[in-house]
Amino acid sequence: MNWIDYTILGVLGVSVLVGLWRGLVSEVLALVIWIAAFWAAWLLGPTVSAHLEVISHPALRVAAGYALCFVLVLVLGALLRFLIHRLLVSTGLSGTDRLFGMVFGLARGVLLVCVVVFLCQFTTFTREPPWRQSLLLPPFQSATIWLGQQVPPSVREHFHPAAMSESLRGKLDPAAMSNAVREHLDPAVISDALHGKLGPADPSGALRKPLPATISTPGAAPAPAATVSPSNHP
Repeated sequence: MNWIDYTILGVLGVSVLVGLWRGLVSEVLALVIWIAAFWAAWLLGPTVSAHLEVISHPALRVAAGYALCFVLVLVLGALLRFLIHRLLVSTGLSGTDRLFGMVFGLARGVLLVCVVVFLCQFTTFTREPPWRQSLLLPPFQSATIWLGQQVPPSVREHFHPAAMSESLRGKLDPAAMSNAVREHLDPAVISDALHGKLGPADPSGALRKPLPATISTPGAAPAPAATVSPSNHP
């Protein structure tokens, strides 16, 4: 086991302990309250900011409106959680609630690790020795693949190499790129990069589609051609 495995165990352990301590009802309420706080801030923030005339700066007034809505919902949610917790204690269901809270915490920890593993797939960190030598990563990688298959096709297509290539083409100025650069935006090249396959293409060790030593841009003067003078033999 390496530091990645210990980090995964730490995340799962902390999530389980928090779920055990707070209980299922409190955990679910906390999730709902945070979602409600973001929703209320997004929906009511501009309206509330219009009444904060004591703040002269427009940007600060808008930010204060969003923050006020967000914090107010969190405070009301915390009060609601406290009342429900007291109700559970009085009915003697706190033990069952904590047990299910532990299960909820484990599921939350697994989901969090899967999200991090999914995001790491788009980085070069997956080629590092600790990643390849981890003992706990393979199950989470399999779970990430399964979760990816559940994503609707309309969302999944944005992670396809061709879609990424088109996105790159839309953000770069074609007039400022030479053909040698454009070919590296080919979907096949991006796909190989995503799967860590860029590298030697033949036994000689030559890289597939290597970048040229110099990249010409439109309007630039061409590089002078090398001239070879015949050698004089005595």
